Amino acid sequence: MCLMSNLQIETTRFGTVSVDGDRVLEFPSGLLGFAHATRWVLLQPDEEGCFYWFQSCDQEDLAFVVTDPQYWVPDFEAIIRREQLEELGANQIEDAQVFVIVNRYQNTLTANLQGPLVVGTASRRGMQLVLAEKRWTTRHVIVELEAANATRTA
Repeated sequence: MCLMSNLQIETTRFGTVSVDGDRVLEFPSGLLGFAHATRWVLLQPDEEGCFYWFQSCDQEDLAFVVTDPQYWVPDFEAIIRREQLEELGANQIEDAQVFVIVNRYQNTLTANLQGPLVVGTASRRGMQLVLAEKRWTTRHVIVELEAANATRTA
């Protein structure tokens, strides 16, 4: 549950988290499959990390790991229409931040490049896009976990 001004967010993963109210991201249409969850916050586990928790303010057990796709796929490009930019309060894509949801699939970490999350940096409004371009998939491998484990033990 989110309480405006200084937020106390109840989460199943982190307990009660205190967040400044101006850090809330509004997703008026929610996410695919989660239309009811319209308020979110980004929780950064550590200062140096490239992964964040995208925690719902509306449902305490709803959170996704997200990352900036440019970190993993430098040529990734989210095509966004002018009216979508306007909804985000942005003039151009550079006025927005793009994130992708990360999942563990078998022995890999994958990123959903076909359904990026785009947030207007000034407005804090966001939306999930559905990209039609076939070169991006919902399970783009970003980390091979077996290779990472082998490196750690060597």
